[in-house]
Amino acid sequence: MRRPVASYLKEAPMNRLNDQRTTAKPFYFNVVGGKRVAALDGRSIAVICPSDGAPFAAIARSGAADVDAAVRAARAAFDGSWGRLTATERGRLLMRLGEAIAARVDELGALEAQDTGKPLSQGRADMVATARYFEFYGSAADKLHGETIPFLNGYTVAVVRDPHGVTGHIVPWNYPAQIFGRSVGASLACGNACVVKPAEDAGLSLIRMAELALEVGFPEGALNVVSGLGEEAGAALASHPGIDFISFTGSPEVGALVQAAAARNHIGCTLELGGKSPQLVFADADLEAAAPVLVKAIIQNGGQTCSAGSRVLVERSAYDEVVAAVGELFSKVTAGPHDRDLDLGAMVNEGQRRRVEGFVRRAREAGVPVIAEGRIVEDAPEGGYYVKPVLFGPVPRSNDLACEEVFGPVLSVIPFEDEADAIRLANGTPYGLVAGVWTGDARRSMRVARAMRCGQVFVNGYGAGGGIELPFGGVKKSGHGREKGFEALYEFSASKTIVVNHG
Repeated sequence: MRRPVASYLKEAPMNRLNDQRTTAKPFYFNVVGGKRVAALDGRSIAVICPSDGAPFAAIARSGAADVDAAVRAARAAFDGSWGRLTATERGRLLMRLGEAIAARVDELGALEAQDTGKPLSQGRADMVATARYFEFYGSAADKLHGETIPFLNGYTVAVVRDPHGVTGHIVPWNYPAQIFGRSVGASLACGNACVVKPAEDAGLSLIRMAELALEVGFPEGALNVVSGLGEEAGAALASHPGIDFISFTGSPEVGALVQAAAARNHIGCTLELGGKSPQLVFADADLEAAAPVLVKAIIQNGGQTCSAGSRVLVERSAYDEVVAAVGELFSKVTAGPHDRDLDLGAMVNEGQRRRVEGFVRRAREAGVPVIAEGRIVEDAPEGGYYVKPVLFGPVPRSNDLACEEVFGPVLSVIPFEDEADAIRLANGTPYGLVAGVWTGDARRSMRVARAMRCGQVFVNGYGAGGGIELPFGGVKKSGHGREKGFEALYEFSASKTIVVNHG
């Protein structure tokens, strides 16, 4: 017989960034069943600041028993107080959480920057977007309408949307707050109760927002966060028989494991697994408008972005002009500590730094030309995980830089011959997440956009400030399912057909 949920939950003092009860390295507790709790076996994980490589906090190293307690707390909430709320009441709570986050953008943004290594302004922008997710889904909660279907005489047929029940959310380290907002916000709006496993490298903002959810009135167990290692807590969550739906953002390799675990329990999942996103620049493009966007799309968050525009595909007749313009801007890119608020910060950990440096080293050894390099500030802490931004080109189509996801500030420029060649090149990787098309020809822009095999296409632009309202997801190795926008509500709910024979 399993122990009752209450026996797992030993009350711990609420953590605050300025709480005098914490040490210089504050401990961020799990949030389970409305309480702040440590891991059942007392294990913890040091949280490292990428800017200097030094520990500055600690989190619980949760195991299967901790995940089980969180799942059962979520089930109790779904079957109880959370499940009894109307859609309007759920929406109001989500709106309150969005307001609470918006009121703490500076605090939470600084925490996000310190935790991930990204510049302060990017950390704040992430929190602004996260607040907007909860505002958006709060206002959408009572607008997930069903439909009626004309049927036989004497029958009325209604199709309604039901929540799945308990949803699991495995959140990565690159945009922890935003990905929390887009998946958890949509799931809660539908009426599900949530269990979230943040990445062990960066997830403090999630824990803090779960605390805020309790402060604004969320019922106990509606939103639970358990920290820990992916192979321990993450695997336990993905395979738990009490989970009814999984949302995962991460690598294709781990995504395959998550999908296999979901299949064993016969549940659905959304997978967002990265990309090798192209930006197609035709000779008639507005280069003055395009060049700064091409650079920003790869240095944003140090290139550690699934939708990073990591390939610039250029019509051959414009190649030299584009390379000169982009190279000039790229050479001015500067990396440094998060609190200096430069163009980009450090990689999230030492392993990620080595991975990016490996791609750069192999490209150099293969003789791929370097067009321009950014720089790392001279006084950057020696323990930080910095890499120098590099612009390569022309990159051979068979080179790793042309087809594999680097996940760092490394940009590849590849020439193409004509429109048909551009489309083949753009679609010629295993990924399909985002694409950009730069052209002054409106008819061509639509032809090419329709030909892209991906989930989003931007014409004469790239990215949209978080794109809260815009459905987002990929095809092929980039995953399946859609998050963001209203369409995410369909992922986190299921249709039910009710047929009434009334004669």
